[in-house]
Amino acid sequence: MRFFVMDKGPVTPVETMLSLTVVLLGTWTLAGAQESISWEVQRYDGWYNNLLHHSRGSVGARLLRLLPANYADGVYQALQEPHVPNARQLSNMVARGPSGLPSRRNTTVLAVFFGFHVLLDILGTEKPGCPAEFLNIHIPPGDLTFDPVGTGDVVLPFQRIQWAMETGQSPNSPREQTNEVTGWLDGSSIYGPSHSWSDALRNFSGGQLASGPSGRLPRETDGRVPMWKALDPSTGQGGPQGIYDLGSAWGNENRFLQAESIAWFRYHNHLATMLAQTHPTWSDEDLFQHARKRVIATFQRIVLYEWLPTLLGTSIPEYKGYQQHLDPSLSPEFVVAARQFLATMVPPGIYKRDTQCNFQKVPGPGGSFPAVRLCNSYWSRESTGLQQADPVDVDNLLLGMSSQIAEREDNIVVEDLQDFWYGPLKYSRTDYVASWIQRGRDLGLPTYNQAREQFGLEPLQNWSDLAPHLERQVLEKVTALYANNTATLELLPGGMLEVDSSLFSAIILDQFVRLRDGDRFWFENTKNGLFTVEEIREIHNTTFRDVLAVVTNASLTDLQPHVFVWSNGDPCPQPQQLTAQHLANCTPMTVLDYFEGSGAGFGIIIVVLCCLPLVTLFVAWIVAVLRKKDFNKLQKKQGSSVRREVTGDAVQAMEWHGPKTDSSLVYIQLQADKVLKVLDGRGSVLRSISLKAHQRVEVILSSNKGNKALLLKSPKEYDLVLLFSEEAERSSFIGKLQGYMQESGLDLHLSEMKEQSLMKRAVTQEQRKQILETFFRHLFAQVLEIDKSDAGELNFESSQKAKESLTCELSRAEFAEALGLKAHSMFVDSMFSLADKDGNGYISFREFLDILVVFMKGSPEEKSKVMFRMYDIDENGFLSKDEFLRMLRSFIEISNNCLSRDQAEQVTESMFRASGFQDRDELTWEDFHYMLRDHDSELRLTQLCIKGVPEVLKQNLHNRVSFIKKKEPKGTISDEEKDPNLDTVSQYVEREGQELRKRPGRKVNQYQLHLYTEAQRKKYERNKVHQKIQEFKRFVENYRRHIVCVALFSAITAGLFVERAYYYAFASPSTGIAQTTFVGIIISRGSAACLSFMYSYILLTMCRNLVTVLRETFLNHYIPFDAAVDFHRWVAMAALIFSVLHTAGHIVNVYIFSVMPLSVLSCLFSSVFTDDGSQLPQKYYWWFFQTIPGMTGVLLLVILAVMYVFATHHFRRVSFQGFWITHHLYILLYVLVIIHGSYALIQQPRFHIYFIIPALIYSADKLLSLSRKKVEISVVKAELLPSGVTHLRFQRPQDFDYKSGQWVRIACVALGTTEYHPFTLTSAPHEDTLSLHIRAVGPWTTRLRELYSPESLALIGKLPKLYLDGPFGEGHQEWNKFEVSVLVGGGIGVTPFASILKDLVFKSSISSKLPCKKIYFIWVTRTQRQFEWLADIIREVEEADRNDLVSVHIYITQLAEKFDLRTTMLYICERHFQKVLNKSLFTGLHSITHFGRPPFVPFFNSLQEVHPEVQKIGVFSCGPPGMTKSVEKACRQLNKKDQTYFAHHYENF
Repeated sequence: MRFFVMDKGPVTPVETMLSLTVVLLGTWTLAGAQESISWEVQRYDGWYNNLLHHSRGSVGARLLRLLPANYADGVYQALQEPHVPNARQLSNMVARGPSGLPSRRNTTVLAVFFGFHVLLDILGTEKPGCPAEFLNIHIPPGDLTFDPVGTGDVVLPFQRIQWAMETGQSPNSPREQTNEVTGWLDGSSIYGPSHSWSDALRNFSGGQLASGPSGRLPRETDGRVPMWKALDPSTGQGGPQGIYDLGSAWGNENRFLQAESIAWFRYHNHLATMLAQTHPTWSDEDLFQHARKRVIATFQRIVLYEWLPTLLGTSIPEYKGYQQHLDPSLSPEFVVAARQFLATMVPPGIYKRDTQCNFQKVPGPGGSFPAVRLCNSYWSRESTGLQQADPVDVDNLLLGMSSQIAEREDNIVVEDLQDFWYGPLKYSRTDYVASWIQRGRDLGLPTYNQAREQFGLEPLQNWSDLAPHLERQVLEKVTALYANNTATLELLPGGMLEVDSSLFSAIILDQFVRLRDGDRFWFENTKNGLFTVEEIREIHNTTFRDVLAVVTNASLTDLQPHVFVWSNGDPCPQPQQLTAQHLANCTPMTVLDYFEGSGAGFGIIIVVLCCLPLVTLFVAWIVAVLRKKDFNKLQKKQGSSVRREVTGDAVQAMEWHGPKTDSSLVYIQLQADKVLKVLDGRGSVLRSISLKAHQRVEVILSSNKGNKALLLKSPKEYDLVLLFSEEAERSSFIGKLQGYMQESGLDLHLSEMKEQSLMKRAVTQEQRKQILETFFRHLFAQVLEIDKSDAGELNFESSQKAKESLTCELSRAEFAEALGLKAHSMFVDSMFSLADKDGNGYISFREFLDILVVFMKGSPEEKSKVMFRMYDIDENGFLSKDEFLRMLRSFIEISNNCLSRDQAEQVTESMFRASGFQDRDELTWEDFHYMLRDHDSELRLTQLCIKGVPEVLKQNLHNRVSFIKKKEPKGTISDEEKDPNLDTVSQYVEREGQELRKRPGRKVNQYQLHLYTEAQRKKYERNKVHQKIQEFKRFVENYRRHIVCVALFSAITAGLFVERAYYYAFASPSTGIAQTTFVGIIISRGSAACLSFMYSYILLTMCRNLVTVLRETFLNHYIPFDAAVDFHRWVAMAALIFSVLHTAGHIVNVYIFSVMPLSVLSCLFSSVFTDDGSQLPQKYYWWFFQTIPGMTGVLLLVILAVMYVFATHHFRRVSFQGFWITHHLYILLYVLVIIHGSYALIQQPRFHIYFIIPALIYSADKLLSLSRKKVEISVVKAELLPSGVTHLRFQRPQDFDYKSGQWVRIACVALGTTEYHPFTLTSAPHEDTLSLHIRAVGPWTTRLRELYSPESLALIGKLPKLYLDGPFGEGHQEWNKFEVSVLVGGGIGVTPFASILKDLVFKSSISSKLPCKKIYFIWVTRTQRQFEWLADIIREVEEADRNDLVSVHIYITQLAEKFDLRTTMLYICERHFQKVLNKSLFTGLHSITHFGRPPFVPFFNSLQEVHPEVQKIGVFSCGPPGMTKSVEKACRQLNKKDQTYFAHHYENF
């Protein structure tokens, strides 16, 4: 019968009446349901036994202190050394002694183990408390059992037991321990301490308890009942085998206690069977409750009136009825006293006998023994005997114990308990006595004298009065341990040393009398309605002998009348009083290593986790390779070049390039003009080897490895090594070569050597490069008189190669490569012919030196004379117009023929006309030099630009940055004349400033040059410390918004980390987690809080629509919304660091948890682990792969590795689709993060606290984008422009408002993917349609270009539609908010400025007011033809710009270095064209055209001079990362100074 649990608080009269009503109603209801049950069924959990104090004696009730707690701090801290003696030392002093002394009262061993069974019924204080606290037992060095080596390091763990959590907080409420079973003699050791436990023990048939196959033994545990399953210390075995489901979790502690429990199990089933026979109509519940009631009553009678008087040797007071106000709660004094009193009587072994008084031998290691050894029987899982369905074995043990006399009631404890009791945690053995001494300290027991006074006994005054029966030296040692102070003697050792055990007896008797008198369900209480007077009389007449006769195969005559005592004349006397010497040896102590065998696997897992990024890198590399192959195929498909067919007479072979380079397939052609050509598979010429200069051609053949290799020596070039598939092919080629040589009149010399020697002798292309590098180093070293240490010494392998370096000659191809030109270009032809004085087809070191000296050190006249000779082809001393045109065209070649022939002729005519030579067809050198009269300074700086010149040599050249030079006043000496090596950067500033102030052919700008004030110059005279301080101040001023946001975010993150770390270290509820893994927990929980915050708020950085709106509000003054993507990356990297920290913390945790016993883990993770005594923790792999946090954690690491690797700049460029797909794993990432934390292993989930608000905002932003994405946009116009640019013009959706400089994301329906790519709009806000200029640089853009090609459109029949998402804001749209703005566009990065320039033209045409007063547009392009569509836009700007608002500067980077001869001549032509026609020769625009890369620092410096009153200049750049980095570097360099601030906004593509 079950009753609802009522409130445990103070009881009022109303509550008392309510309780009585509940009981009466329950009884009446039960009586109606079960007619045979006419009494109040006692609850299993002990509640409501006392109707005034409901919880007394219930499961979980506190122990009742008879005296105040004796704690070190008065609250909970147990007394420890040095305030009390060492527990092991005390045990050795008090309990050590010989075994084999019989009980003074002839008490049997059956009584001893019956006593332990009684304690199981009323006491459950063995379970460790939470959080785990330890009072470890330090073993003295040299201890014979535990530390025989004498290390002094042995510490036996001892864990404190459970206590009431609400106690132990102050001296007014010291710690009070709890009882985990009922405190009544109610058969809980038979039926369990709860209704569910009892149900699990029943089979619900015939009122029986569930039994095993034999029917005589309980069922082996299957996990439904929380039985204690400690390891067998003798074998190390664990698990449920041999563990039976009993009423007490500790019922299987040893085989003898187990036998006692089985006896009562059988007795219940016997009574249920008898009742079923007598009352066949009763239900299972009727039979069970009647049998249970009778068993409990019989048990109570035997304990109080048969066992207890025998144990104490005294009579029990007469029962005078139930006393409701008596508190029967168990006291901590009783807990210790009863166990220790019984422990002194335990023998080292137990006999087994049958009904015929045959004492059985017990097999053991080394032979058979007379009895079962106690120390080898703890938690036994033996496969024979008791555990194998042999009920007779239980009988024999019970009969053997009934005939065996226990050890004497003294202080001596046998070694089986003192040295070989089953150990806690990783130790298989421990000291029973020392453990209970520590338990007494854990319980805060009073001192010995305090306890005696409490029970009316005389306190100890003299040590000699304590134990006069003991040897004097024992007492002296105990006296010394307690410093001769009787007041400090503890209860347990004091009680053990007593001669008559008077204190222990008083404590035990008091407790059992209170249990009897305070129990409402006591069998003698006639008022509870349990039994009639006649039934009570029957119960009083039932003895344990009767029980044993029923449950064993023995008859009453086989047992003595009083089974707890053996007297002379009783049947079956024991053979002898057992000692340890008669028995098998105890298995010695072993120490478990919980981590044994796990080290390698744990290390492998850590290595695998660390290698996740490497594995992902490998996968990403494979993806990149595959994407690159696909892209190359796509490019080949798009390529307009037609393959040339390789002629049929070509010979196929593999060319060997060197030991570290893969061989390649080539075709060899023998040409009629003594030239051997090497072609690739497409028929393109890879190399031409001229044989004209070689009368004797040397060919070396390999003589091993299949005779497949051939080496053709080329003395003045690198050698040709061919590998044929078989010898026959090589022989065929040699035959052709010999015939070819004879026809050409050349001599062929053949020789042989081993293939390895052949390849070693060959001069490879790489070796040739080393030779040429040394060639150029020493060439420039001689010309510029550079120190040899800078040029590099000749330290090659042999003097032969050193000689080759100085005696080598350049071929035409090598000469062209050195100049960065093609071998067949006109400039190379002219220069090579001029330099090759001996006409042998090669340029020697001396010949190159001669021509180089002229260009490096010659005067303008000498340089112009060399150029005149170069192009005087017929060498008649005159330069005709055709030859002048050829010269000009040879210069134009280097810029990809950026000028047409007509333009070149126009320039030629205008230059002749400007010099007054319009009527001449030929020029003398004097005329030619006169034509260049205005450009002496440029010619003076002119040189030949040689590729591969070492940087250290370049540092010695002039650092010239422009051709624009300010004219010197007459009579002054130029800087170059003063010192030709002076840096001319400062001059460039003036020259560039002049260009900015006055453009050719345009009106003078309103801004005039102002010198800096004296105060400004003084600022540069400060010392370095002041300069650094000034730089720091400027940096803070420039990036204050960024600094504040990063600092705020970092502070919140750090605060979260510190808060969680502090909480778990010092302020968390007492779970013991911090004491278990301090470092691991604070790192893992602190980083988890940071990750929750970061992974939540990183979503806000990707709310593009929100950012676009907010950047137009006042918040943009405080938050740099343009840096959202950069902030996203920064947060992501910080999150990655914290993810690594989190993982590292959990790796520490997993290791610690893997070596932590189950008793501790069950405290830390009560929802996961149940302490069942097995102690063995889960292995490391369980934590990683068999828990939800572990599995999700590993998956999260995999996802993070994939996302981060594919999000790197390199892989994002190589495979944007891979980045796009893997970055969408963020959905799975957030799902796993939620699952990861929801398991609540350590704390309740907190991720939602951070996640909900950002997730809602992000979701709304995403929904807004999705609402736009699914609208198909019609393309109005598609045009394929040069340089791989695709121009798309498409419909403008309704309500699509945007600003110039903003960008959109598009996806193409026809490409079969929803992959979105960002592009900047090139249309202006006032236009009715939208336009994009998309350059084909990747797979997607290339496929898009192919889709809109005329061929594809002809097949499709219509223009494919687009999906559109946007617009989104960025920094470029801020261009009109600065008084002066600089726009820098490189490559396709000019697209945002196309929109801006269009917008500017429109606003100028309608006279719209603009804050911007001046705009400088710098267009950086390889050639002017690369983006001709932009030139049209610039042309419109120039025509509409009436107020000189825009200044355009075009930099063509295709050209060679600025002072190269070719670039100098082009510059002369450009300036001449600009002067005559007021437009650029290259672009046709009025804008200034420069050659080479823009020098941003001097350019920005000149802006400070031109606009000294402007405090802030906006710089907006878009293009390749290299260019934007250069702009950023220049801005930072200038921003260090206390002058104009350059605010840089940039985007890379």
